[in-house]
Amino acid sequence: MIRLLSLATVFAGCALAACGGARVASSASATAAPPAQGPDDWRRVATSADRDRLRRWRDAWMAALPRARAADPAAIAAQGALFAPDAALAGPMAPAGRYRCRVFKLGGLGSAMRDFTAYPAFDCRISDEGQVRSFYKESGSQRPVGLLFADGDRTVFLGTLLLGDERAALQYGQDRDRDMAGVLERIGERRWRLVLPYPRFESMLDVIELVPAE
Repeated sequence: MIRLLSLATVFAGCALAACGGARVASSASATAAPPAQGPDDWRRVATSADRDRLRRWRDAWMAALPRARAADPAAIAAQGALFAPDAALAGPMAPAGRYRCRVFKLGGLGSAMRDFTAYPAFDCRISDEGQVRSFYKESGSQRPVGLLFADGDRTVFLGTLLLGDERAALQYGQDRDRDMAGVLERIGERRWRLVLPYPRFESMLDVIELVPAE
């Protein structure tokens, strides 16, 4: 298994002064005062492109979900809350441990891509990293790796994408085609989803379901 490397290495290339900047406005009030930015605040490391993706996460749902539902209505309905944009529940961040995860791609990019693709379950892990946690997909041709930042009732994911047999992750912010941003949400008593709006490859929206492996 590839450990999450050193997360300091993954994020070392994103100096706070270079990757910080404009904040994402609160969905409750665009004029609300910005939260204090400590070392565990995702706004200090997120690139401007990823802040934009996070800002438009609901737009991604609205664009991708109808196409996925038209392609396979039974599969969408069978997953219940997983594909309901407003199904997120209040509660703590997903705990550290091993998970069984499934990737779903909604809204194909280009004529060669399907509008709904479901992949078999794989192993992934969430680990404690001090003030933040990390997420790592352990197998497959596309493997997200990155940090999870608590942000009120939600959890923000920032990371990069490992491809094929690569053994080392690029530094976050080094290649915008590899950078990833999303939101980890609880949708059941022991069920979470990692929503990745506007990934660079294949789809308009990726949804990763997480359930504890034990």
